[in-house]
Amino acid sequence: MMYLAKIVDTNDEWISVRTGIHKRRVLSGRDNLTTLAVEASRKALQMAEVDPDDVDLLLMCTSTPEDLFGSAPQIQKALGCKRNPLAYDITAACSGFVLGLVSAACHIRDRGTCILFGDAAGAVVVQACNSEEDGLFGFDVHSDGDGQRHLNASIEENETDKALGSNGSILDFPPRRSSYSCIQMNGKEVFRFAVRCVPQSIESALEKAGLPASSIDWLLLHQANQRIIDAVATRLDVPSERIISNLANYGNTSAASIPLALDEAVRSGKVRAGHTIAAAGFGAGLTWGSAIVRWG
Repeated sequence: MMYLAKIVDTNDEWISVRTGIHKRRVLSGRDNLTTLAVEASRKALQMAEVDPDDVDLLLMCTSTPEDLFGSAPQIQKALGCKRNPLAYDITAACSGFVLGLVSAACHIRDRGTCILFGDAAGAVVVQACNSEEDGLFGFDVHSDGDGQRHLNASIEENETDKALGSNGSILDFPPRRSSYSCIQMNGKEVFRFAVRCVPQSIESALEKAGLPASSIDWLLLHQANQRIIDAVATRLDVPSERIISNLANYGNTSAASIPLALDEAVRSGKVRAGHTIAAAGFGAGLTWGSAIVRWG
């Protein structure tokens, strides 16, 4: 954080008090999105005891692919999936993992597939099962394009030199080039959106699942801001000891934040078989979604 304080007008105390973030991770020159996603995917497959050749579909939930047409096929290639399963990207920023999870469940119920996701350093394997005691019990997903003005990274055109055409018209020379702007965010409006919409979405998912709020063993939200996580927990009457949060160590890792926190919670023994998890992602679009999952 001291490094960030040198390049922007802030300090470590301001950042930690308002967001709960104490550390951030920055990629080295040797790593990229693909290498991180492949490593996470391999670890998820190992935990699930699933061979790469048994993967039927791979979903890559990211808004920063290394190829405009998507990075998922490169993950499939690096994993060595010999049956060439379909692989494609889902672009929904911080809501990406929940929307990917719902998409995976729909694919499984419709076509009996085994699903692999990957984003940054988070991956989850989803499989069909005969048991009604675990799995995805209910979900709720939404989007509101009107909120795009509060959180976006839009295309902006760069300045070009002007040249006079043969007919007297003014031409751009060289041709005008476009690029994406830095992320633009109205923090106060995004905060209000999250603390209002996320609890409603989780309550709706619980209703669809036929479960009371008291059945939640763990609340697992997109790791955007500790104040948002705490505010949603308060609205849902979830005590602090039942909140999964690793925000302080990694900051906001967008679509990777939920599977990253879930992975740590499972490997540490905090989340165990039979536990019910209320997960919710929210962010750019604006998009938001919730899923009620019982860990198997």
